[in-house]
Amino acid sequence: MTEDWIEGQVVGLRHWSDNLYSLKIDAPLQSFVAGQYIKLALDIDEKRVGRPYSLVNAPEERPLEIYFNEVPDGPLSPRLSDLAIGDRLWVSAKAGGVFTMDNVVSRRHLWMLATGTALGVYLSLLKTPEPWERFERVILIQGARHSGELTYPETIAKLKDQFGERFTFISTLTREQQPGPSLQGRITSLLEQGALEQAADAKISAKDSHLMLCGNSAMIKEVRAWLEAKGLHRHKRTEPGHYTTEQYH
Repeated sequence: MTEDWIEGQVVGLRHWSDNLYSLKIDAPLQSFVAGQYIKLALDIDEKRVGRPYSLVNAPEERPLEIYFNEVPDGPLSPRLSDLAIGDRLWVSAKAGGVFTMDNVVSRRHLWMLATGTALGVYLSLLKTPEPWERFERVILIQGARHSGELTYPETIAKLKDQFGERFTFISTLTREQQPGPSLQGRITSLLEQGALEQAADAKISAKDSHLMLCGNSAMIKEVRAWLEAKGLHRHKRTEPGHYTTEQYH
């Protein structure tokens, strides 16, 4: 199927740290659901090269915003990070994906587990009313290598101010050992040790929890195995479950 493209223009950019960037794009995208992604593309050597990127902005927010990791030898991301305000690029006419609240079962606690740039999709979701209408508490966990990768602090602080004790943010670092609020270690290890549940003051259980997993494939695979061993199962449309996944590319 041929992709339908619309033209967009860069209206904002931010270099967070190392290889982490965000782009703000003005483009007439059709309406979308929080949690969905778009494709961005550039014409390179007479070929249109496109890749999917989750949206950070909520559906009613403009401009569009994406958060990405520059892969040094990648076909597209190094060129995206070199763009300047006013530059043009291609945007898919429609958003896609099913990592949305439609595939989340209402229980007491919603756990959102992210590694790397997967944080962005959760910010889009949390800026909408639905998670707060359907869950008593939301627990957002961001896994990073070092503190310089703990991005979007202003957005997270705003959520804390707005929702108070209903919102818990926990960061985990794997390559930095220093005193501070972040837990030390991989998300999976901290789950197995009980450290994440202790930090959140909440237990992960089939009765009370729904989990969303987004990030690198190793994290998703390991957390799925941990959940399945506890009797929690993947959500299916035909069989309500306890967790939903998206592998972020």
